[in-house]
Amino acid sequence: MEAFRTHTGKAAALRRDNVDTDIIIPMKDLLTRQLDQLGTVTFRPSRYREDGSDDPGFILNKPNFHDATILVTGRNFGSGSSRELAVNAIAGMGLRVIIAPSFGDIFFGNCFKNGVLPIRLSETKVSKLMDLADAYDGAKEFTVDLPLQTITTADKKRISFQIDAGLKQRLINGDDDVSITLKHQEAIREYQAKDRAKRPWIWETMSHE
Repeated sequence: MEAFRTHTGKAAALRRDNVDTDIIIPMKDLLTRQLDQLGTVTFRPSRYREDGSDDPGFILNKPNFHDATILVTGRNFGSGSSRELAVNAIAGMGLRVIIAPSFGDIFFGNCFKNGVLPIRLSETKVSKLMDLADAYDGAKEFTVDLPLQTITTADKKRISFQIDAGLKQRLINGDDDVSITLKHQEAIREYQAKDRAKRPWIWETMSHE
């Protein structure tokens, strides 16, 4: 997983509440797309018209925002089903930071497993960041500093955010579930050796499967 320390990029304001995981990545696309293709269909219901052409009203289709990497959005972002690939789709579109008043709980946790930083802020602060993103019209960038837990706008306005210390360190280190497990390889081997001696018939069964 790509580590996250600081990130500077364009911010786009998606002024919508309750963007659920089926809007982020519809189920039919999970069945027909490879993992590295998910970014092309992220937000399909809002991003494309019925004929497949870009919807010019969708913020990330606008010329100045198509390469935005920070999304400032409404309440309850990522609600709905628990599909982890919703975060893969977000990352595949190039988004590294999602700022919202609240998130779907499972989506929020999945972000930290896939290198995306979700930031919870009050609705007042989110509204201010949205207004700044619109005012900049993609011409200026925000900087998100995870170690310092700050968001700095182009006019030097700085907003602090809170984050769980363990989840913060996970992103800074670039640790996903697999890499965290691999850090305990020696302990796992020791357990396996003891268990093999204690219950050899279990391991014999496993070896034949």
